[in-house]
Amino acid sequence: MIDFIYENPAKIIFGRSALSHLGEEVRRYSHKVLLVYGGGSIKKTGLYDQVRGILAEQGALVWELGGIVPNPLLSRVYEGIALCREHDIGLVLAVGGGSAIDTGKAVANGACYDGDEWDFHAGKAVPAASLPLGTVVTIPAAGSEMSYSCVITNEEGMLKFGFNSVTNVPKFSLLNPEWAFTLPPYQRACGAVDILAHLMERYFTRVDHVGLTDALLEGSMRTTLQNAPIVMEKPKDYNAWAELMWTGAIAHNTLLQTGRVGDWASHKLGRDLSALYDMAHGASLAVLIPAWMKYVLPHGVEKLKQFAIAVLDVPRDFGDEPAIALEGIQRLEAFFRALGVPTRLREAGIDDRRLEEMAGRATSDGPLGAYVPIHESDALEIYKLAL
Repeated sequence: MIDFIYENPAKIIFGRSALSHLGEEVRRYSHKVLLVYGGGSIKKTGLYDQVRGILAEQGALVWELGGIVPNPLLSRVYEGIALCREHDIGLVLAVGGGSAIDTGKAVANGACYDGDEWDFHAGKAVPAASLPLGTVVTIPAAGSEMSYSCVITNEEGMLKFGFNSVTNVPKFSLLNPEWAFTLPPYQRACGAVDILAHLMERYFTRVDHVGLTDALLEGSMRTTLQNAPIVMEKPKDYNAWAELMWTGAIAHNTLLQTGRVGDWASHKLGRDLSALYDMAHGASLAVLIPAWMKYVLPHGVEKLKQFAIAVLDVPRDFGDEPAIALEGIQRLEAFFRALGVPTRLREAGIDDRRLEEMAGRATSDGPLGAYVPIHESDALEIYKLAL
């Protein structure tokens, strides 16, 4: 186990009564609020009216940044920053999933910075301050409600870059599993894959003596595998959604990466599928994680074997180590297919024309991953396996 410092300042308010706490949280920060949200589903469900009603009760002045799309765009971030500066806004409130929340994070950082907010994503600057950010989470998936990360797509060059900073962690996040009841099936499926991917990226490590976090990760992955099929069949099952929503937050709040170094190659390989093809983040991971596992199996079979046995119930006497590991990969792919997400690029309408370009873009800053280093030629082979 390596040295670590763990801190997460996000306040989580969880359950059916979560929204009743919004007023008191807003009062802590500012009566001038920027409301950030997505494509309008919160208006259909009535959550928008509830939030606006609570803000009105507090006497808050509210400006809106709506219509945030999946794989959120830098141009909308600039709009939000301009609103915050023009009206001296003191609190950013993001309602929705990871796209709305990451937009809120970028706006909150950029409003307190004299330069270009994209500097943070490009590695040219580190945020020193940000506006307070609160979230109302409607999609268990990205874990952005407790995470240090913020991912935005720059339309100039279609670059999807993220960066980590303590300023990205929300001051408070409200989570009510009931808000996920109306999610379409594909969003439910992609969200479950996203949660599982955050856990798997941390799980595959070369650091020894991390038994506690191994066990926590394995339990979290099994929880996801058990409850995702339930919400696919019973979208109003509160208890299954509660398990997924809390697992999604824990999966990305850095607790489960303490003392270890995760991999993250699959995430970085997937970012261009989202940037260039607007592929859903979870769907890109359902395609790439099994392909990555197949490629690295000859170089790191032990952890893949452990994953197959501990998470996917492959019997220890199934065969030799590679056979056990491969069976685990096949069971993972079967799980993804059962959810209704693609496990091959061609199933998502993506052919081989830009594979070399994507391999170059993905590794432009050097090799990916910590479990097995992935160079440009390796990335190309993984994309080919994903076809």
